Amino acid sequence: MARRAVVLLGEQHDDADHHRWQLQTLAALHAQRPDMFIGFEMFPRRMQPVLDRWVAGELSERQFLEQAEWDKVWSMPAELYLPLFHFARLNRVPMLALNIEQTLAREVATRGWNGVPEAEREGVGHAAEPVPAYVDFLFEIHRQHARMRGGKDEEVSREDAGFRNFLDAQLAWDRAMAEVLASAAGGAAARGDGRPPLVAGIMGSGHVRFGHGVAHQLKDLGVEDVGILLPVAAATPCAEIVAGLADAVFAVPDAVRLPVPPPRLGVSLEEHRDGVRIAVVNAGSLAADTGLRAGDVITEAAGAPLKRSAAFAGLVRAQPSGTWLPLKLTRDGETVELVVRFPAAK
Repeated sequence: MARRAVVLLGEQHDDADHHRWQLQTLAALHAQRPDMFIGFEMFPRRMQPVLDRWVAGELSERQFLEQAEWDKVWSMPAELYLPLFHFARLNRVPMLALNIEQTLAREVATRGWNGVPEAEREGVGHAAEPVPAYVDFLFEIHRQHARMRGGKDEEVSREDAGFRNFLDAQLAWDRAMAEVLASAAGGAAARGDGRPPLVAGIMGSGHVRFGHGVAHQLKDLGVEDVGILLPVAAATPCAEIVAGLADAVFAVPDAVRLPVPPPRLGVSLEEHRDGVRIAVVNAGSLAADTGLRAGDVITEAAGAPLKRSAAFAGLVRAQPSGTWLPLKLTRDGETVELVVRFPAAK
């Protein structure tokens, strides 16, 4: 992998062992190619100056997270990613902000790529046409979102504007990350000062699997030599590790599980421009007992802004038995504050 131009390291965002694997892989790559860049899906491009100041040692950890607006731009616990950020700082490895703003992603998902004026596209170019298998993969995700909202499979079509716009948003995300990675990979070659640096990309596995996402866009930009590495659960059936999934996979051992199952609210969630929307509340669930309703948009959890359903789900799973979780939400245009009281373990 150290001989490649770009190496993509996938992850499940809320899995700490995936980030530990990323760290040891970055260390191994850096030992062979110390002239390298590390790109992060987590940051929109406008945060590049903040990343530069962090790597230069000009910011404390707290200042870095505040100036990078971590709770707004990503909303996963910073502790999952801080070892990666400190690795870059300690070794003076430049960090790259790869992503587009969430507002642009939502606009594309609502209006489609062609419906967004060019001046509002943050300089991102038109994405290469996706391969059919990637369209199939994204359509299944879109259909799952529709199910969460109570829709039926026969009501969801690949020709619906909703899916086409969803596809456009994912492609814009892939293209934006690929453009930054390609620019870093070609910079030294364009200057004529020797071997280009190795460029590593840290991003969700959905953008990496089978080379359909970011790698596909990189090739359209002229970067052919792309390596793909993925973490997978050790219990994954071998039949699912099919040819083309990645150049190599790392089997992550099962973590020790507590005998008490993680708490569950009993809701189905979906992304919303203002937070996380509750699509369904199961009867007799903890959410129902708390007073949560379908249509509520949770804007804060435990006093922190909430932007992603995965972050909220992770927060709920990590909640100890017998504790309280304060929520702030909007309902019918009004702000409502509720407290989820998790029962004590028996």
